[in-house]
Amino acid sequence: MLSIGQATESEEPIQVGSIAQLKQFLDHVHIQTCLLEPYRNSRNYPLVEARELLPSFEPNLIEYKELPGFSMVALERPIDYFREVFQFDILHSPHNVDQEGYSASCPLERTLQNSNLETLRRRLPKNLGDKLAEEFLDSDVCDLDHYQALTPYLICMDRAQVIATDRFGQFHLSGVYASLPSDLDTELKRFGMRIGKFKPGDNARYERNRPFVYQYLMELYGFPIASERRTSAALFARRLFRVGETFLVRVMGQSDRTITTLYSHPQEKFHPRLEKLALIQVHRRQKDTVDMLRSEGYFVDEKRRVVIVRVIYKQHNFNPNNVQEWRALSIAGQEVIHPETGRVLQGLNLVGNPANLLLRLNDVVRGEYAGLTTYKGMEIVQDTDTHEKRLKFLHTWFTKHQSRLIAQPESFFSDMCKVLDSYLLAPEHYDVFKQTGGLFQEVWTLYSYIQQARKVLILEQLQRRRLESKKVTYLEMLQRMVELLSDLKFEASFYFEGLMHTVQHIGNAVVNDKYLLNNYINVKEEGLSDYGRNVKKFYGRLVSLLDELRAISKSRASS
Repeated sequence: MLSIGQATESEEPIQVGSIAQLKQFLDHVHIQTCLLEPYRNSRNYPLVEARELLPSFEPNLIEYKELPGFSMVALERPIDYFREVFQFDILHSPHNVDQEGYSASCPLERTLQNSNLETLRRRLPKNLGDKLAEEFLDSDVCDLDHYQALTPYLICMDRAQVIATDRFGQFHLSGVYASLPSDLDTELKRFGMRIGKFKPGDNARYERNRPFVYQYLMELYGFPIASERRTSAALFARRLFRVGETFLVRVMGQSDRTITTLYSHPQEKFHPRLEKLALIQVHRRQKDTVDMLRSEGYFVDEKRRVVIVRVIYKQHNFNPNNVQEWRALSIAGQEVIHPETGRVLQGLNLVGNPANLLLRLNDVVRGEYAGLTTYKGMEIVQDTDTHEKRLKFLHTWFTKHQSRLIAQPESFFSDMCKVLDSYLLAPEHYDVFKQTGGLFQEVWTLYSYIQQARKVLILEQLQRRRLESKKVTYLEMLQRMVELLSDLKFEASFYFEGLMHTVQHIGNAVVNDKYLLNNYINVKEEGLSDYGRNVKKFYGRLVSLLDELRAISKSRASS
């Protein structure tokens, strides 16, 4: 394995013959040239906040022009130039030309090298082009041996790099200045119809659901609704995966400062694997973690507690009957990468740590949080020194962490509610919140939704006969559901319509459970044990409660 700080040019040629090997090679090169070098060359490098790596991803409104940005596609096969579905300037490896009968030692090799160099040169500003020609004179820029030295030039190009294999199965730089097609309109409409959010010819439905569908589709592939570079990379990866290519798509934005990779992986059957690399700061209150990272030498900058983190994500198929229907992604794994050896450390939770969520929430409501957030994707809010700013931070916090908050253990959820209630329901804040117009009401609506959805999620877990990771019996499931629905019927008129629909869907699934029907409900009383009779009794209560809830929903709809 190459070390992160180790140059990739060496006497031994670099041999890379699979997407997995290529990804490992690119990780080392891009961490060095696109993360570590910019950080070491800047006094005010804008570190990525851990929350920025948590779904749902926030749009980045600040672009750092001085930082690297690039996109690339790699295909585990030779390029078939005319038949490719995207445009790019091709580079010719001598290894591919040999196939046509040329000798590697003939003058054609020098001609190809000069042609490749000229292709690169004309896609760069003149000052960089002249420097490139001087540095790589007599070099084959296609060879991965030169890729790390070439990267500072490649990241100055507006469009994508192309990497593919030669006739011997080894990867090389095959093209530059590639335009990755996205066909956003077709993909968006096809996806929206597949998940039931769009219907042909229904403009009102399309207008109402388009933002959700657009955000969900982009997030599946690792991005917010963002720049053309990231949109094209995401949708081109979707296209390559659908046609069965073995590929890697990588992109880095000058706003998100994050290297995002989508690639073929044998364990992923429905989506390409998604990973992100970034420099983040470890929270000072994670003292044990800080001490361990310091002792093992994992800090890029020990004083600022900066580490290289890799986050691996899991994609979720859309389910309209799931209380977390908007959740496209969750975190499947986190790794810290050693800045010198490249050694990987697993098992830490630096991104999405529940304790950090509560600490940040506490800082926000007290007005002690210093940082930036993007309110509604349009306004940058800095610090929390006014109540209006605190409400905007809370609005963003609720929106971003909705599914995560709903799924937290009872102890976390209880502590969260105590913190929020102490601020949002404080009598001394009543007049202040009244002056914020609809902002307070928006925040309260988001908070109410999370509280309601939390109860519905418990019903979902009970339907699967699980509660807080523990298995429950059919009787326990029915007893707890009856208890929850008994409380819910008094609050149903205030519940969100979508959540009420989910409650009824869960209830119908339980009352139609074949095992319950065959073993308890459709069995005569004398044939049941005491346990069975109790199951039948609570089943009857559940049916009655569902009927009452349906009546409430109909009444609310008619009014």
